[in-house]
Amino acid sequence: MTKMETSLKAASKLQPAAGIDQHDVKAVNSAATRTLYSSRQKINPKKAKGFFRNTKWLVMLVTLGIYYALPWIRWNRGPDLPDQAVLLDMAHNRFFFFFLEIWPQEFYFVTGLLVLASLLLFLVTSAAGRVWCGYTCPQTVWTDLMIAVERFWQGDRNQRISLDKKSWGPEKLFKKAMTHLSWVAIGLATGGAFVFYFDDAPTLARQLITGDAPYIAYLFLGIFTASTYLLGGIAREQVCIYMCPWPRIQGAMVDHETLLVTYHKERGEPRGPHKKNESWEGRGDCVDCKACVAVCPTGIDIRDGSQLECIQCALCIDACDDIMVKIGRPKGLIMYDTIANQEAMACGKTAPLQLIRPRTMLYAGLIVIVGLVMLVALSFRTTLEVNVLHDRNPPYVLLSDGGVRNGYVIKVLNKLHEPHTYRLEVRGLPEARLSILGSEANPEVTVSTDDLRELRVYVTLIKDKLTSVGESTPISFVVRDVKSGHEVARKSLFQKAASASGEGKP
Repeated sequence: MTKMETSLKAASKLQPAAGIDQHDVKAVNSAATRTLYSSRQKINPKKAKGFFRNTKWLVMLVTLGIYYALPWIRWNRGPDLPDQAVLLDMAHNRFFFFFLEIWPQEFYFVTGLLVLASLLLFLVTSAAGRVWCGYTCPQTVWTDLMIAVERFWQGDRNQRISLDKKSWGPEKLFKKAMTHLSWVAIGLATGGAFVFYFDDAPTLARQLITGDAPYIAYLFLGIFTASTYLLGGIAREQVCIYMCPWPRIQGAMVDHETLLVTYHKERGEPRGPHKKNESWEGRGDCVDCKACVAVCPTGIDIRDGSQLECIQCALCIDACDDIMVKIGRPKGLIMYDTIANQEAMACGKTAPLQLIRPRTMLYAGLIVIVGLVMLVALSFRTTLEVNVLHDRNPPYVLLSDGGVRNGYVIKVLNKLHEPHTYRLEVRGLPEARLSILGSEANPEVTVSTDDLRELRVYVTLIKDKLTSVGESTPISFVVRDVKSGHEVARKSLFQKAASASGEGKP
């Protein structure tokens, strides 16, 4: 139970006999309710300057550059395959990533990549907190971009706050309209870049411009545009605070040795304004300028300690260091530090940074193990996949000459980047005859480049041989590459009637 809930409960139990006016109780309840369910206060971050702000600009440039450039990179895979380096080929159920091609039945590779990404995130979080959130998370990157655009049209923090307070007029209407139009343009560019991952980028770009693109492309272009505009331009910090689950999870990954953005209270307190030429004796270095609060994209005061809303962007460090330089005090009042070092400093000591510790070694070890498993799986990856499905209704057919025929559907997947011819054989029934629908006299089939071919196959056993096999006989279908000799076998069953002679129909 929170302190506010406790106060409400205590206030509700107060009686008039205790000398407390019931109107006062109602006032307490009303004030508490307004606090608990207050509407969002718009945050207008001030422009920050310094090392961490420059680092964030660099990360934004690199990440957005990769995002927008990837669909246009070419990768030669042969004449019959797409040459786009990164492509989600939904029409053929394939995912191309440079040299790697993943089919639906190989989704475990995608699972492995996701596991690796999660473990890497755990490792980074255990070492330096939510730096992913502060620098490379897409929500952070696009929010930074949206704020930069807003600042371009409406000015810095004070100008934006002043503009919001003004009544609507030509100036405010123009600046607000241009801001939102710019956000929509950014969202459109974002959505446009993402749809290029699902089709050949140059072709789709021409189709989108000429109006010849599939309707589904325009639909998702609109969805991505709207979501980027809403999340990056309108919702902003609310996504990080209320919608994202990571702030609630990351607490399990940090410990006393994790680097976190920290305000050094032992140096900064007691805080208060400071005039030029005044002594610093008996007071802290914090002049209560609130520069750290003004630049925070989530609107928190880092001096209140570690908080769920903090995304570890370190802009408050840049703002505070700038103030410290101006007043002639050492930098580092706010800095990346560990809880262990803070506790040591309270005792007049220092604790060395320990990046290598059991927690980080565990995550690093798991990354190595999963990576090795994926490499082994990739090295043993087959270029030929075969799937056999026996007919269920009927399981067998009694022929007019007394023989029995079983039907099968065999799917042959050629993962090579050139057409290949395969020979189909059945083993386990030496006297059986195999035929392929449409190619009864030839047991060989050709499968196109990187394609799946479905075959209708029949296995027939004459009447005289039925007595030598059981009611259900194990057999194997073998698909052999004519050129290389590589074979893939799949087990199945040959079924007949209960009587040895095969008489009677199912």
